[in-house]
Order: sequence, then C-alpha cells, then structure tokens
Amino acid sequence: MFDSDGDGKANLAGCNPGWGCEREIEHQLDAYKLRSSVTHDQGSYFALMADVITRFKAGQPIFYYTWTPLWVGSVLQPGRAASDSSDTALHPGFKVNDIDILANKAFLAENPAAKKFFELVKIPLADANAVILREHNGEEKPEQITQQAKEWVAQHQTVFDGWVKEAAAAK
Repeated sequence: MFDSDGDGKANLAGCNPGWGCEREIEHQLDAYKLRSSVTHDQGSYFALMADVITRFKAGQPIFYYTWTPLWVGSVLQPGRAASDSSDTALHPGFKVNDIDILANKAFLAENPAAKKFFELVKIPLADANAVILREHNGEEKPEQITQQAKEWVAQHQTVFDGWVKEAAAAK
C-alpha cells in the first residue's frame, strides 16, 4: 500500500542521516523486524515531505515521520482526507511531545504571577502547528509573529483572560 517506488516494500519518508529521529527509526526497523517490508527513505527531510504532500494531495497513500509542533502537522492532519482518499491516522512510534515553558528559576521565584501563568498556559498542538505553517509560508518577521500571537489571544480571549486572572491572584 505504501510502496511508492515499486520495490514491493513500504516507503517511510524519514529523517536526515544523523538526526536523532533517524537513529530511532533505524532502531525500530530492527527491533520490530520491519526491514523486509519497510524502506527508510532518507535525504533532505523537507524535500521528502514535499513529495509526501504531493502524493497526499493526489490521493495516494503516504507513510512518513514527523515531529510536533511543525508546519507539516497543519498540512497533513490526522483524520483529514485529501481529495477522495481514505482518512488519515496518527500512529505514534515515539512518545508524543508536550509543549512546556522553560524559565529562569530566579525569575520565577521573584515573579510568582508569571510562574503561575506559565503553569496555566496550554496551547493546543494544532494551534502551534498552524502558526509554524504561517511562518513556513513567509510570515516570519517579528511583527508578523507578534500579530499571530495577538490573533491567537483574540480567538481564545476568555481562556486567556482566565489565565491572567488566576496568575494575578498568585502574587
């Protein structure tokens, strides 16, 4: 089904040689004895993804590795089909990442409201992917990124205001 080069094996669009994900994919191919049925296509990751996206838009089956957050998650969304193809599905072979805020301990000790705010903030992965897609598509200047943040806050004003109110109470 995922054989894109006609050799009888599924083609997995993977990672650049030397990347950590490349080593993990290689490990999983061995650990699950998949080498006889899966080829790990490697090279420039974003060139591989351009091919994957083209095949997806043409309704062809795709099999690829990605990480999150990344703009790819806004283009290839689990559960969303392209043209008349079947629905897509996410099958994590790795631990699903969390998005966390890192801050200087001294700053947090001096600013309990900021510490509480950072603890409360939860940006949905789809929203992070969407912003990264906009940056990938050229909206990468500081003022454009600031505008994207303002738009996100406006779209989630009630939740954002709740975070601010609860954080302010932590003083």
